[in-house]
Amino acid sequence: MSAVLLLSCPDQRGVVAATTSFVAQHDGNIIHAEQHVDTAPSGEAVLFQRIEFELDGFGIEPSQILDAFAPTAARFDMAVDLRVADRPTPTVIMASKATHCLHDLLTRWQSGELTIDLRSVVSNHPDHAGLCAHLGVPFVHLPIDADHPKGEQEARLLTHLDEQSVELIVMARYMQILGGQVIERYPNRVINIHHSFLPAFVGASPYRQAHDRGVKLIGATAHYATSDLDEGPIIEQETARVSHRDDIARLTAKGRDLETIVLARAVRAHLEHRVLVYGNKTVVFT
Repeated sequence: MSAVLLLSCPDQRGVVAATTSFVAQHDGNIIHAEQHVDTAPSGEAVLFQRIEFELDGFGIEPSQILDAFAPTAARFDMAVDLRVADRPTPTVIMASKATHCLHDLLTRWQSGELTIDLRSVVSNHPDHAGLCAHLGVPFVHLPIDADHPKGEQEARLLTHLDEQSVELIVMARYMQILGGQVIERYPNRVINIHHSFLPAFVGASPYRQAHDRGVKLIGATAHYATSDLDEGPIIEQETARVSHRDDIARLTAKGRDLETIVLARAVRAHLEHRVLVYGNKTVVFT
């Protein structure tokens, strides 16, 4: 079993040495260590660091590591997060009628590729109930209609997420805008897939927009959802070439392939604790 320290602070001499020395002083063995220096809008240089180390033989219990590291963090004005790398993350997947992203994630989960503790699949439509029953995944149908207005539906969603002690929400083509309460309760823990290469073609019909513009590239973007629609920190993107021969149906089909790949990459990066959010940007370590 291993742990990951995710750090950010003003760039200065001695930061890397101090963090690696902390691990060494407590008999830890570093598995991976990466860092990156970026420039803030203020012009300040900011250091981002990811250190993964073995917990076997480490001289401090995981629950006490952050307290022990606090003097080092204070010395360098660090923001610090600690993650236990091999622990499956309690996760809910949300989907509407489209199946491709949901099927792909469930396949990767079932094969053990994604280390998630899948608590449920939530949908505003009943279409995926059979698939989930076949795989033994709890399915929760939370409709939005005249009898179930959106505000009431989101209150039920929040109750369900609380009951399941969820730490990650994956919107696998969930075609509803999540309310502010959900976003605020799970900051940088709601991953959305947008069927466009953001910031181009935001909104609900990007492939039609792309076709109307005669683009030569289409793309997909996975990002953390924020209260600003389709403007959250980007985790992963990919593109594919298209031509004048591709109608909207062909663009959509090619786009579906991109969406599944991009969403899976973004979820994997989050689960492996390789993402640091800074303002409206991310640093994604390899």
